[in-house]
Amino acid sequence: MRNIGIYIFDKIEVLDFAGPYEVFSVTSELNDHELFEVFTIGENQGIIKTVNGLKVIADYSIEDHPHVDILIVPGGEGTRSQVQNQKVMEWIQKIQPETEITMSVCTGSVLLGKLGLLDGLESTTHHQVLELLKKSAPNTIVNPNKRMIDHGSIATCGGISAGIDLSLHMVERLHGSEIRKHTQAYMEYGDWKIQTK
Repeated sequence: MRNIGIYIFDKIEVLDFAGPYEVFSVTSELNDHELFEVFTIGENQGIIKTVNGLKVIADYSIEDHPHVDILIVPGGEGTRSQVQNQKVMEWIQKIQPETEITMSVCTGSVLLGKLGLLDGLESTTHHQVLELLKKSAPNTIVNPNKRMIDHGSIATCGGISAGIDLSLHMVERLHGSEIRKHTQAYMEYGDWKIQTK
């Protein structure tokens, strides 16, 4: 059982966090709830408002949450304020070494880049903020031609729906192609008809 902690914040892009949440939750559901425990973490426990107004309640605060095996840092308009939030940035920097995997979706890469976690690594992000990532992480190699990049303990992906792809990739990496195919077929996502029996 791995704990999946998804950091959420005001003006987050909905699919950036909801896509990975669905992938890991469905995978666990289809496997007797034995593979993943998925929860959200906010700066404070309580309601956050997404970029389009959807209200979501964070399960935990950054000061009081279970151990995180896989940390997901989504993106959205709100990352521009989050990268200036010293409390949040210090929290990410503190727990990242304790995680098995830290992955960003969309502009979540800007937070990882600002902390130096992408230094010397190839990375990617949403196509409209490539320059912002380069500015925030001058020592990363930004590749606009890749949808996702996995370095083992650190992974980044492009915008919005790419978080689903990266999450499915992680499911396969951790539990094999058959479990990933089962999840993908259940979600009726992408080329699921081709990839299932």
